[in-house]
Amino acid sequence: MDSRFCCSSLSWSRTVEREAVHRISVAEVLLTDVRSCGPLTFCAAAAWTRSHPTFPRGRDDRHSPWMLVETLRQLGICVPLRHFGVPATAHFLIDDVSFRLDPSAEPTAPHGASEITCRVSVGDLRTDRSGKGVTALRMRAAFLAAGRTFAHAAGGARILGARRYAEIRCESAATAPAPSGRPRPQPAVLGLESRADVLISRPQDDILVDPADPRHPYYFDHGTDHVPGMALLEAARQAIALRSKGRMLRPVSGRMTALKFTEHAPPAVIHCLPYGRTGFFCFRQGGERTAEGVLRYR
Repeated sequence: MDSRFCCSSLSWSRTVEREAVHRISVAEVLLTDVRSCGPLTFCAAAAWTRSHPTFPRGRDDRHSPWMLVETLRQLGICVPLRHFGVPATAHFLIDDVSFRLDPSAEPTAPHGASEITCRVSVGDLRTDRSGKGVTALRMRAAFLAAGRTFAHAAGGARILGARRYAEIRCESAATAPAPSGRPRPQPAVLGLESRADVLISRPQDDILVDPADPRHPYYFDHGTDHVPGMALLEAARQAIALRSKGRMLRPVSGRMTALKFTEHAPPAVIHCLPYGRTGFFCFRQGGERTAEGVLRYR
């Protein structure tokens, strides 16, 4: 056991406050406990329900890999808010995220929920001129179920105060438009059950970021002035599923780098290339790349 971590007394009894993970809906909160083990090490508990509305378990009862990435996202907000003095009004901007699952070790969804333990390390802290306000960090996490490590994830984020965020977004900020009438793929081809979960359209050969539900209870849980990172990851997964004709549905590892904001309009174009068990993707908008990455499959 790694002596840096003190995970023996974690609780899965109730979720952390929704404000601590920037969620409006309590049902979307996965973290139940976060504790400091040292200046830059933490242990956390998360409950992965078998009945998550957006990420239901697969036919083999395995959880969606996005439960892993969403847990990291929530940790990346909760830890700075609770332990680094970051104000609740701060904005967190994902620079990059990566994940890796071990299919032979990952848990299946039991009755109720899987109790997940997270061992978290923080590094590359950057601060403002005063040396007190955290402006950026990197986070790495190992995920365990029943004491067995089954996944790793990592990411980097910038942290902006409300005033600074308003300054850089004042000209570009816009709310999500109403649903378009563009033709969409059938949900089953994308590994989905509901049309409301479809985030792409394909009017001709191009695949567009075009949510069927701009108020989706998970991807757009609260109003945003840009397309959130989790929505981009899922849109990329859907595009790869479509291009591979449903052959590549459930990634077991991947990474994404955000190069700049992806705006709601005009809809970003997703360029993707399935190759073997790997899917490469790139988002372009206004002639510029806004995000890029790769997803790998079994």
